[in-house]
Amino acid sequence: MRPLIAILGPTATGKSALGIAIAERFHGEIINCDSTAVYRGFDIGTDKVPLDQRRGIPHHLIDIANPTDEYTAAQFARDAAAIVAELHATGKLPILVGGTGFYYRALTRGLFPGPGKNAALRDRLEAIARKRGVEFLHRMVTRVDPESGARIQSRDLKRLVRALEVYFQTGKPLTAHFEDTVSPLGPDVTVGAIALRMPQPWLADRLARRVDEQFEAGLLDEIRTLLAAGVPPEARPFGGLVYRQAMEHLRGVRDEASTRALIAQENRKYSRRQLIWFRKEPNLTWFDGPGTNAEVQDSVIRELAARDLLKDGRHVADT
Repeated sequence: MRPLIAILGPTATGKSALGIAIAERFHGEIINCDSTAVYRGFDIGTDKVPLDQRRGIPHHLIDIANPTDEYTAAQFARDAAAIVAELHATGKLPILVGGTGFYYRALTRGLFPGPGKNAALRDRLEAIARKRGVEFLHRMVTRVDPESGARIQSRDLKRLVRALEVYFQTGKPLTAHFEDTVSPLGPDVTVGAIALRMPQPWLADRLARRVDEQFEAGLLDEIRTLLAAGVPPEARPFGGLVYRQAMEHLRGVRDEASTRALIAQENRKYSRRQLIWFRKEPNLTWFDGPGTNAEVQDSVIRELAARDLLKDGRHVADT
């Protein structure tokens, strides 16, 4: 048996701190499971753990793609599975940390291969988006595939078009195809998945404070630097939470105070969508409390040890 520890849950629940704490004690390394943190240069708005706060623990699948790249869930699943195998081969404990549920599902349950691109259908859907707004496509997706509607941002044109393309060509929603998929992880890999959750009032306060911290850390200057370096405004990571609203502020859509409030609001909505997604994932053990809390960390470690995934300061692949 080769263990893979997964630390999941909504944003701002302390997943990174918990992952590092386990990695320190059990000879582990972190594998990023956040769809925006893969892009170089997008640091503040994605809350990447700074190098000086990683305590020497290697972090994989961070800063591996250019902002203009289209890094997909399928590519993530292949890359993450390869790193898991490499870490096991060297006696290390792989620890997956993040809140992108679709990436986690792609790795642990696989993705279906088709159908292929339908240029005519895509053109029609993109024409609808130009005429009626991208949000109209999001409402279409939500009607035919509620799970995809919950995970895809309302203005993520490419992912919305793909979800509808799959539905109209196969008659089945994108998420329904997972029943016929296979994980790229080897059959001897055992996933020990835990998820963190917090009361909504606590999380709302934390999210508001985090937005202020991001602005004070230089979020707007980071965006200006990226644009000055030639990253186009339509690059995918600019369409994500925090960056999309901050870009609108720089274009004069709203003032900074309103932008901060909007980002906090949108993050609250996102955290609820993450919670809904992970509640549907099988075999997750939930813990209440932030991952920065020592008692929570000890409880998680006891749970994983009880499953024989952690033993005596080592993971079971070392024994």
